[in-house]
Amino acid sequence: MSRTSTWRRLLEIEPLLADEEIAIRDTVRQVAENRIRPHVAQWFESATIPARELARELGALGVLGMHLEGYGCAGLSATAYGLACLELEAADSGVRSLVSVQGSLAMFAIHRYGSEEQKTEWLPQMAAGETIGCFGLTESDFGSDPGGMRTRARRDGRDWVLNGTKMWITNGSIADVAIIWARTDQGIRGFVVPTATPGFSTAEIAGKLSLRASVTSELVLDDVRLPESAMLPGAHGLSGPLGCLNEARFGIVFGALGAARECLETATMYANTRLVFGRALAGYQLTQAKLADMAVELVKGHLLALHLARLKETGRLRAEQISVGKLNNVREALTIARECRSILGANGITLEYPVLRHAANLESVLTYEGTSEVHQLVIGQALTGEAAFR
Repeated sequence: MSRTSTWRRLLEIEPLLADEEIAIRDTVRQVAENRIRPHVAQWFESATIPARELARELGALGVLGMHLEGYGCAGLSATAYGLACLELEAADSGVRSLVSVQGSLAMFAIHRYGSEEQKTEWLPQMAAGETIGCFGLTESDFGSDPGGMRTRARRDGRDWVLNGTKMWITNGSIADVAIIWARTDQGIRGFVVPTATPGFSTAEIAGKLSLRASVTSELVLDDVRLPESAMLPGAHGLSGPLGCLNEARFGIVFGALGAARECLETATMYANTRLVFGRALAGYQLTQAKLADMAVELVKGHLLALHLARLKETGRLRAEQISVGKLNNVREALTIARECRSILGANGITLEYPVLRHAANLESVLTYEGTSEVHQLVIGQALTGEAAFR
């Protein structure tokens, strides 16, 4: 049984996709199969990833910022971008995080809110993977409540001086440029910060049990002096960073399905070959019930993701709809990963199989870009008209 035969047999998705979208999906799938899967278990175990090398390869493939227009970006459809995220996360959530942070946070911030000079300077080299970006919003005490951030930017003549710390920043220790959000006398503003600027330093976060094949860092800004031109002119208040987060959350709606699909395919193949009491594990009713329930949730999640992508392509996608997709698909993907682990029994806890690695990664995906509780409150506010965040 091939890796994707069960998925294709269960849901005939091809008629819903354009030829270009299918071609992009299949290309990224092949790259993941050849370049990432053979090594990702070792990367996870050693908590390392050749991020710069991968960024250049993915840049050459056109994946970085692929949904943005101009400046070296491919300008492809939201569906194509989502399918690329799905295939990357089927290999590992850490690799998809590398791409999401680069394209949907750092590059998107510059593309949407930056000056023409900032776009011209940074976006082409970021799209090529020659320059890596990170996105500095979260602080150790202010994750779900970014409005409470302590990082400040003050004017000193025509310059800006930034002080503060950011936490849980993907790509932070390897980034060449950081998008930093800071409080100013005029509210929260964004800044494009070359990481070689004096006063900017990073510390990689060790001891992670999740997203081990990903660089996660603390950023420290100690009197980081920037020219006036470093500010993102189009971002005012929290709407700037929240707009970027919505862009990244959209990719997660698809990406989580890749992890779930990989787990389900693995569990199905394992159940067909594992003998228990003299017959294949797949032949038992309890196993088939588990597989059926998981497949139904995966199908529903895929159709939800495609619907949201088509809304996005026509400019009709709303923030609460992204929350529906992120909440449902990540929550169900994590449930699927855990259930698949039970089918594999003791073998499910080893890195020989990807299931528990995906489950561990999805614990982070469940939290970042908005916790499940935050998305429940976003949806609740859309339903009731009442904000219940405080």
